[in-house]
Amino acid sequence: MKLIFRIAKNELRNLFYTPVAWFLLVIFWLLCAFYYVGRVYQMGPRMYNIFQEKPWLVHLRNVSLTEGFITHPTSGMIADVLKYLYLFIPLLTMSVISREFNNGTFKLLYSSPLRMRQLVLGKYLGICLFNLLFLLILSVFLITAAFDIKSVDYGLMLSAALGVWLLLSTYAAIGFFTSSLTRYPIVSAIISFVILTILANVHELWQEHAFVRDLTYFLSLKNRSGRLLKGLITTKDIIYYLSIIMMFMSFTLLILKGKMQSGAWYQKAGKYLAVITLTLTVGYLSSRQSAVVYLDASARDINTLHPITQQQLKAFGDGPLEVTLYTNLFHSSEEYYNIGYPQNINRYMDLWEPYRRFKPDIRFKYVYYYAVRPGDSTLFYTFPGKTLKQIAGLVARTQYVDSALFMGPEEVKKIVDLDSLNYRLGTKLSWKGRSVFINYFPYQTGPPLFANTQSASEPAFNAAFNRLTGNKMPRLGFITGQLERSILKFGEREYAWMNSLYPLGFDMDTLNLSTQGIPEDMTTLVLADPKVDLQPVVMEKLNHYIRKGGNLFILGEPGKQQVLNPLLQQLGVQLMPGQLVQPSFHETPDKIKYYKAPEAYKLGPEGLNQLYTNFLAINNNQLPEGDTIFDMTEKVSRITYHSDSGFSIFPLLMTQPEKVWQKMGKLVTDSTAPLFNPEEGDLKESSYPLGIRLSRLVNGKEQRIVVMGDADLAGKLRANTGRGFTMIRSVFYWLSDNRYPVYLTFPVAQDNWLTMTPGWTRLEKLLYIFVIPSLILLLGIILLIRRKRK
Repeated sequence: MKLIFRIAKNELRNLFYTPVAWFLLVIFWLLCAFYYVGRVYQMGPRMYNIFQEKPWLVHLRNVSLTEGFITHPTSGMIADVLKYLYLFIPLLTMSVISREFNNGTFKLLYSSPLRMRQLVLGKYLGICLFNLLFLLILSVFLITAAFDIKSVDYGLMLSAALGVWLLLSTYAAIGFFTSSLTRYPIVSAIISFVILTILANVHELWQEHAFVRDLTYFLSLKNRSGRLLKGLITTKDIIYYLSIIMMFMSFTLLILKGKMQSGAWYQKAGKYLAVITLTLTVGYLSSRQSAVVYLDASARDINTLHPITQQQLKAFGDGPLEVTLYTNLFHSSEEYYNIGYPQNINRYMDLWEPYRRFKPDIRFKYVYYYAVRPGDSTLFYTFPGKTLKQIAGLVARTQYVDSALFMGPEEVKKIVDLDSLNYRLGTKLSWKGRSVFINYFPYQTGPPLFANTQSASEPAFNAAFNRLTGNKMPRLGFITGQLERSILKFGEREYAWMNSLYPLGFDMDTLNLSTQGIPEDMTTLVLADPKVDLQPVVMEKLNHYIRKGGNLFILGEPGKQQVLNPLLQQLGVQLMPGQLVQPSFHETPDKIKYYKAPEAYKLGPEGLNQLYTNFLAINNNQLPEGDTIFDMTEKVSRITYHSDSGFSIFPLLMTQPEKVWQKMGKLVTDSTAPLFNPEEGDLKESSYPLGIRLSRLVNGKEQRIVVMGDADLAGKLRANTGRGFTMIRSVFYWLSDNRYPVYLTFPVAQDNWLTMTPGWTRLEKLLYIFVIPSLILLLGIILLIRRKRK
């Protein structure tokens, strides 16, 4: 070992006395400084000024700056630096071995008692020690971030530093190997770039072949550091880096020994093949899901499924969960249309990895088919004169996939109902004879419900798992028969968008109460904007439902208040005649600005609700002063209520104070602004509720009711993401007795604010971008000049 360390020390000294090494250190520092200071220089003074005016905003921000500024795998400082790291190491290692040949010292090494493996290990260790300087530079910025960011996430930064170190060591092994191939350093560097390019893209080769697919995917360098940057340390990533390092170190040893020893070509080739086989075998076995060990180093366990989801997966027991992906060849316009194609299966497996981590025995099946909905002739217009099978062959050719994989319509209908898939891409979850169809894929761990139309995170999968294990889901009954808004229609007025509640755990049905009764297991009834008077039989059923303590969601509109008022009367609630108006310079007077009252944030812990609820608890149920954000709706009825109805009543949405009044007479919106006229019965108060919630105890159960004076508000609240949450989901969460969606509350990010003053920000920029790199460059010049004099 002493000899190895002596060689490493000598190699380190040689690297220190090369201009390239000092040049790379300066460039690496400047890259880190540019990408770090560039971020904090903009945000630091801004946050400082905001904090001076609104210090409470610290409590309402749930964004990790450690991840956002430093470790984000695609946009953080380290990720930006890693984009150029592959350029550094080949320049550093290109002459490590070739220098010995060019200086004529290799013959002395051959004749010395030094073993070749000691030489290889010693020189490689010297490079790794020099790489510590790169890591030291990075550590300067990580330590700076620990002072700049409040409650920085140390686990994330340490995991990211480990990823950088392993990547540097892997690049060094590759550069070390290429240096042994040639006497010319530039050629060595070029070969290194070629190998790195191959390793970055090898995951795309031969992915259509099952066994080769896993091997080439294992060899790929691309995104290997992504998990480590996110704070997720896995044995398969660690073993990958170590395997690649050992493979190229072994290649280097074989090459150097080959220069000393003669032997048949097939014997030498056999040794290389043995090294490659051993590396691939280790990689293949270590990548098996049952063999992978995980460590989530993040402070909030953001890379790990929520304990509720873990418990749900445990409910499946030892029985295998089967996931079948159905892919329709004719829906190539969908975002994930080809996710199940053979060449993309590993990418599909990556989506499911958070779930496979806790249930490794998930079985995956793939069914490829081509079919069109009966009566759809679009493809036949596009491909005139072709049969459906011929069209499938042509489309498959454009997708670079074998058309023989795809079943025809008659064949696939024998194994699945295409209507349940909507003739599109879909997934079937099966367990112990039960099945559930879903049309989305795992997106990420953590709180967000939906990222887009085809990806969902844990709450949606929790609902699917609960359906699969036979748990009873809450039922929503949408009342029909009085021209109410319909969940079966897609018009501007209609509520078909509410079908998006199904993936989150709600069963939905329509009820015509003039001919149907209300099922006993109905969780919530929705009565949305009836246009004609409720029939006596309908009123009797609704009154009975309310007396029994059933939950209800009632939405009205101006002009039809008399339809709902008989029903609302027993609740102590009324929709007043006329409508609310808010004259303004830019909008018609029927446009009303409103904000969310404190009780709105307590409906469900979605998005920023968790932060606002915590803030309200410590701020006497008062929203932050000066933080009110107004949204807009139109054509709103005024809601009135009295407190002696037996219900606890709280407003959810309130109009902008001192701006709105109740117009009793006829409202003309395309003329001059209306004037407040008390003689016509116009009323003016400080603020009016647009939506309220009511609750009381009935037979030991809390009855919950929500009333809104604008039926269009439901759609606006669903679409509104200005506060980071969709309130309509929170309403149904409250109405379902806090059962669904299965909200997964994660710890709030504590590293959510910069603690920098403007002066310190300017000083950081001066020191890190100008002063320190100049000093490093000056130190390198002095050492090189002194070395040359000696």
